[in-house]
Amino acid sequence: MAIILGIDPGSRVTGYGVIRQVGRQLSYLGSGCIRTKVDDLPSRLKLIYAGVTEIITQFQPDYFAIEQVFMAKNADSALKLGQARGVAIVAATNQALPVFEYAARQVKQTVVGIGSAEKSQVQHMVRTLLKLPANPQADAADALAIAITHCHVSQNVAQISETRLNLARGRLR
Repeated sequence: MAIILGIDPGSRVTGYGVIRQVGRQLSYLGSGCIRTKVDDLPSRLKLIYAGVTEIITQFQPDYFAIEQVFMAKNADSALKLGQARGVAIVAATNQALPVFEYAARQVKQTVVGIGSAEKSQVQHMVRTLLKLPANPQADAADALAIAITHCHVSQNVAQISETRLNLARGRLR
């Protein structure tokens, strides 16, 4: 069993999603958004750090998965996004959580099957995969999708590692 915290970082809205993985089964534990309504960036970063720390304390995850920075058209927006990611990662590492990063395209490909999927498609598939009664908020759905991606990637890595080990031992041909 593992609990995974997914984070969709943003300087104004940071989505989070928490799921439990038992074997191949995924279950929803919680999700939401950390909203920073103050104007100055340092105060927003402080709120993101405090919010992520509180979520970690509440859910006690085993793994922390976060979306990688994409190339934005606006350099200022990309820098702010990078800073929001940074404080979220610091919150995780301060709690000794292993951090995993996934590209947005990889997340969409894993959850929807199309790397260029729309937000509404991600929301629908997250709802379906986690058997939720309604679509989660867009940022929370993205965070849940990041957590789901971590589960799928880690399962595949474990299977490949086991296969390689068995090959090395001469158990598979």
